[in-house]
Amino acid sequence: MSIQIIPAIDLIGGQCVRLHKGRFEELTTYEIPVQEMLGLIADAGFRRVHIVDLDGARAGEPLQLELIAGLARKFDIHIQTGGGYRTVEQVNRALNAGISKIIIGSAAVRNPLFLKKCLEEFGGERIILAADVTGGQVRVAAWEEESGQTIQSLLDEFIPNGLKTVLITDIERDGTLTGPAVELYVGLKKNYPEIEIIASGGIGSISHIQLLAKAGIQAVVLGKALYENRVSLSDLSNIQKVYAG
Repeated sequence: MSIQIIPAIDLIGGQCVRLHKGRFEELTTYEIPVQEMLGLIADAGFRRVHIVDLDGARAGEPLQLELIAGLARKFDIHIQTGGGYRTVEQVNRALNAGISKIIIGSAAVRNPLFLKKCLEEFGGERIILAADVTGGQVRVAAWEEESGQTIQSLLDEFIPNGLKTVLITDIERDGTLTGPAVELYVGLKKNYPEIEIIASGGIGSISHIQLLAKAGIQAVVLGKALYENRVSLSDLSNIQKVYAG
Protein backbone atom coordinates (compact mmCIF):
# COMPACT_ATOMS: atom_id res chain seq x y z
CA MET A 1 0.00 0.00 0.00
CA SER A 2 1.10 3.59 -0.58
CA ILE A 3 1.10 6.39 1.96
CA GLN A 4 1.94 10.06 1.55
CA ILE A 5 4.17 11.54 4.25
CA ILE A 6 3.38 15.18 5.02
CA PRO A 7 5.88 17.06 7.22
CA ALA A 8 4.25 19.54 9.59
CA ILE A 9 5.18 23.02 10.75
CA ASP A 10 3.31 24.81 13.54
CA LEU A 11 3.82 28.57 13.67
CA ILE A 12 3.55 31.15 16.44
CA GLY A 13 4.84 34.61 15.58
CA GLY A 14 6.54 33.16 12.52
CA GLN A 15 8.55 30.69 14.61
CA CYS A 16 8.47 26.91 14.45
CA VAL A 17 6.89 25.44 17.59
CA ARG A 18 5.25 22.26 18.85
CA LEU A 19 2.57 21.76 21.46
CA HIS A 20 2.11 18.75 23.72
CA LYS A 21 -1.44 17.41 23.42
CA GLY A 22 -2.49 20.80 22.04
CA ARG A 23 -1.64 22.73 25.20
CA PHE A 24 -0.22 26.19 24.62
CA GLU A 25 1.24 26.11 28.11
CA GLU A 26 3.33 23.10 27.03
CA LEU A 27 5.05 24.87 24.16
CA THR A 28 8.44 24.11 22.65
CA THR A 29 10.02 26.69 20.36
CA TYR A 30 12.65 25.53 17.89
CA GLU A 31 15.53 27.69 16.75
CA ILE A 32 15.39 26.73 13.09
CA PRO A 33 13.75 29.50 10.99
CA VAL A 34 10.64 28.44 9.14
CA GLN A 35 12.19 29.34 5.77
CA GLU A 36 15.12 27.03 6.50
CA MET A 37 12.87 24.22 7.69
CA LEU A 38 10.67 24.41 4.63
CA GLY A 39 13.74 24.57 2.40
CA LEU A 40 15.02 21.34 3.94
CA ILE A 41 11.64 19.71 3.42
CA ALA A 42 11.51 20.79 -0.23
CA ASP A 43 15.11 19.75 -0.88
CA ALA A 44 14.32 16.29 0.52
CA GLY A 45 11.78 15.87 -2.26
CA PHE A 46 8.53 16.45 -0.40
CA ARG A 47 5.87 18.29 -2.37
CA ARG A 48 3.23 18.69 0.33
CA VAL A 49 3.57 20.30 3.74
CA HIS A 50 1.17 20.91 6.61
CA ILE A 51 1.40 24.38 8.20
CA VAL A 52 -0.76 25.44 11.14
CA ASP A 53 -1.19 29.10 12.07
CA LEU A 54 -1.51 28.71 15.84
CA ASP A 55 -1.84 32.48 16.29
CA GLY A 56 -4.80 32.37 13.93
CA ALA A 57 -6.30 29.38 15.71
CA ARG A 58 -6.30 31.29 19.00
CA ALA A 59 -7.53 34.55 17.48
CA GLY A 60 -10.27 33.00 15.35
CA GLU A 61 -8.93 34.51 12.13
CA PRO A 62 -5.87 33.79 9.95
CA LEU A 63 -2.96 35.95 11.11
CA GLN A 64 0.04 34.52 9.24
CA LEU A 65 -1.37 34.09 5.73
CA GLU A 66 1.08 36.52 4.15
CA LEU A 67 4.04 34.58 5.55
CA ILE A 68 2.62 31.16 4.63
CA ALA A 69 1.60 32.20 1.10
CA GLY A 70 5.06 33.69 0.59
CA LEU A 71 6.58 30.35 1.53
CA ALA A 72 4.37 28.57 -1.00
CA ARG A 73 5.56 30.87 -3.77
CA LYS A 74 9.23 30.73 -2.78
CA PHE A 75 9.52 26.97 -2.52
CA ASP A 76 6.99 25.86 -5.14
CA ILE A 77 5.47 23.42 -2.67
CA HIS A 78 1.86 22.47 -1.98
CA ILE A 79 0.83 23.87 1.37
CA GLN A 80 -2.24 22.79 3.30
CA THR A 81 -2.92 25.23 6.09
CA GLY A 82 -5.41 25.93 8.83
CA GLY A 83 -5.86 28.13 11.85
CA GLY A 84 -8.71 30.56 12.32
CA TYR A 85 -10.59 30.21 9.04
CA ARG A 86 -14.19 31.22 9.70
CA THR A 87 -15.53 32.75 6.47
CA VAL A 88 -15.74 31.84 2.81
CA GLU A 89 -13.97 35.11 2.03
CA GLN A 90 -10.96 34.14 4.16
CA VAL A 91 -10.73 30.77 2.43
CA ASN A 92 -11.03 32.36 -1.00
CA ARG A 93 -8.28 34.85 -0.19
CA ALA A 94 -5.92 32.10 0.95
CA LEU A 95 -6.53 29.90 -2.08
CA ASN A 96 -6.02 32.87 -4.39
CA ALA A 97 -2.76 33.66 -2.57
CA GLY A 98 -1.28 30.31 -3.54
CA ILE A 99 -2.35 27.96 -0.75
CA SER A 100 -3.27 24.52 -2.11
CA LYS A 101 -5.71 23.31 0.55
CA ILE A 102 -7.47 24.89 3.52
CA ILE A 103 -8.05 22.96 6.74
CA ILE A 104 -11.24 23.69 8.67
CA GLY A 105 -11.76 22.26 12.13
CA SER A 106 -13.74 23.78 14.99
CA ALA A 107 -15.57 26.14 12.63
CA ALA A 108 -17.01 23.16 10.76
CA VAL A 109 -18.55 21.82 13.97
CA ARG A 110 -19.88 25.14 15.21
CA ASN A 111 -21.07 26.34 11.82
CA PRO A 112 -21.67 23.36 9.51
CA LEU A 113 -23.10 25.63 6.82
CA PHE A 114 -19.70 27.31 6.52
CA LEU A 115 -17.93 24.08 5.59
CA LYS A 116 -20.76 23.07 3.28
CA LYS A 117 -20.47 26.41 1.45
CA CYS A 118 -16.70 25.97 1.13
CA LEU A 119 -17.12 22.47 -0.27
CA GLU A 120 -19.67 23.76 -2.75
CA GLU A 121 -17.60 26.77 -3.78
CA PHE A 122 -14.09 25.31 -3.88
CA GLY A 123 -14.61 21.55 -4.09
CA GLY A 124 -13.53 18.69 -1.89
CA GLU A 125 -10.07 18.65 -3.50
CA ARG A 126 -9.19 21.96 -1.81
CA ILE A 127 -10.95 21.70 1.54
CA ILE A 128 -9.88 19.42 4.39
CA LEU A 129 -12.02 18.70 7.44
CA ALA A 130 -9.93 18.50 10.61
CA ALA A 131 -11.27 16.49 13.54
CA ASP A 132 -9.57 16.27 16.92
CA VAL A 133 -10.76 13.07 18.55
CA THR A 134 -10.61 11.35 21.91
CA GLY A 135 -12.55 8.15 22.54
CA GLY A 136 -14.33 8.66 19.23
CA GLN A 137 -15.68 12.05 20.37
CA VAL A 138 -14.77 15.26 18.56
CA ARG A 139 -13.47 18.17 20.63
CA VAL A 140 -13.19 21.82 19.60
CA ALA A 141 -11.70 25.12 20.82
CA ALA A 142 -8.13 23.82 21.01
CA TRP A 143 -9.52 20.57 22.44
CA GLU A 144 -11.02 22.31 25.48
CA GLU A 145 -14.69 21.78 24.64
CA GLU A 146 -16.82 18.75 23.83
CA SER A 147 -18.64 19.11 20.53
CA GLY A 148 -21.40 16.57 21.16
CA GLN A 149 -20.43 14.92 17.88
CA THR A 150 -18.68 11.67 17.10
CA ILE A 151 -16.24 11.47 14.24
CA GLN A 152 -18.77 9.25 12.44
CA SER A 153 -21.60 11.76 12.77
CA LEU A 154 -19.32 14.51 11.50
CA LEU A 155 -18.35 12.56 8.41
CA ASP A 156 -21.95 11.55 7.78
CA GLU A 157 -22.93 15.21 7.77
CA PHE A 158 -20.37 16.44 5.24
CA ILE A 159 -19.77 13.55 2.85
CA PRO A 160 -23.04 14.31 0.97
CA ASN A 161 -21.66 17.82 0.35
CA GLY A 162 -18.53 16.54 -1.37
CA LEU A 163 -16.08 16.04 1.49
CA LYS A 164 -13.11 13.99 0.25
CA THR A 165 -10.41 14.38 2.92
CA VAL A 166 -10.37 14.34 6.72
CA LEU A 167 -7.39 15.00 8.97
CA ILE A 168 -7.89 13.10 12.22
CA THR A 169 -5.75 13.85 15.25
CA ASP A 170 -5.87 11.52 18.23
CA ILE A 171 -5.67 13.99 21.11
CA GLU A 172 -4.23 11.56 23.62
CA ARG A 173 -1.34 10.69 21.32
CA ASP A 174 -0.52 14.11 19.85
CA GLY A 175 3.02 15.15 20.67
CA THR A 176 3.72 11.94 22.59
CA LEU A 177 5.71 10.08 19.87
CA THR A 178 4.22 6.82 21.21
CA GLY A 179 2.51 5.66 18.03
CA PRO A 180 -0.65 6.41 16.03
CA ALA A 181 -4.21 5.31 16.76
CA VAL A 182 -4.17 2.67 14.02
CA GLU A 183 -7.39 1.00 15.18
CA LEU A 184 -9.30 4.29 14.97
CA TYR A 185 -8.17 4.94 11.41
CA VAL A 186 -8.73 1.36 10.24
CA GLY A 187 -12.29 1.37 11.58
CA LEU A 188 -13.09 4.64 9.84
CA LYS A 189 -11.47 3.53 6.59
CA LYS A 190 -13.60 0.41 6.60
CA ASN A 191 -16.80 2.42 7.06
CA TYR A 192 -15.82 5.32 4.78
CA PRO A 193 -13.66 3.86 1.98
CA GLU A 194 -14.31 6.86 -0.25
CA ILE A 195 -12.64 9.30 2.16
CA GLU A 196 -8.92 10.07 2.25
CA ILE A 197 -7.81 9.81 5.87
CA ILE A 198 -4.79 11.79 7.02
CA ALA A 199 -3.49 10.37 10.29
CA SER A 200 -2.02 12.73 12.87
CA GLY A 201 -0.75 12.30 16.40
CA GLY A 202 1.82 10.06 18.02
CA ILE A 203 4.17 9.45 15.09
CA GLY A 204 7.63 8.86 16.54
CA SER A 205 9.39 6.44 14.21
CA ILE A 206 9.52 4.99 10.72
CA SER A 207 7.83 1.84 12.05
CA HIS A 208 4.78 3.91 13.02
CA ILE A 209 4.44 5.07 9.42
CA GLN A 210 4.83 1.51 8.20
CA LEU A 211 1.97 0.42 10.47
CA LEU A 212 -0.31 3.03 8.93
CA ALA A 213 0.75 2.12 5.40
CA LYS A 214 0.05 -1.58 5.99
CA ALA A 215 -3.36 -0.60 7.37
CA GLY A 216 -4.20 1.20 4.12
CA ILE A 217 -4.15 4.76 5.46
CA GLN A 218 -3.41 7.16 2.61
CA ALA A 219 -1.49 9.95 4.35
CA VAL A 220 0.22 10.88 7.60
CA VAL A 221 1.26 14.19 9.15
CA LEU A 222 4.24 14.35 11.48
CA GLY A 223 6.22 17.17 13.04
CA LYS A 224 7.64 16.62 16.49
CA ALA A 225 9.49 13.46 15.45
CA LEU A 226 11.43 15.58 12.96
CA TYR A 227 12.27 18.36 15.40
CA GLU A 228 13.27 15.91 18.12
CA ASN A 229 15.48 13.95 15.68
CA ARG A 230 13.47 10.74 16.06
CA VAL A 231 13.35 10.50 12.27
CA SER A 232 15.27 12.33 9.58
CA LEU A 233 14.00 13.93 6.40
CA SER A 234 16.36 11.62 4.51
CA ASP A 235 14.84 8.52 6.11
CA LEU A 236 11.34 9.81 5.45
CA SER A 237 12.21 10.58 1.85
CA ASN A 238 13.58 7.07 1.36
CA ILE A 239 10.51 5.38 2.81
CA GLN A 240 8.25 7.68 0.79
CA LYS A 241 9.99 6.45 -2.37
CA VAL A 242 9.40 2.86 -1.31
CA TYR A 243 5.66 3.40 -0.84
CA ALA A 244 5.41 5.50 -3.96
CA GLY A 245 6.72 2.51 -5.91
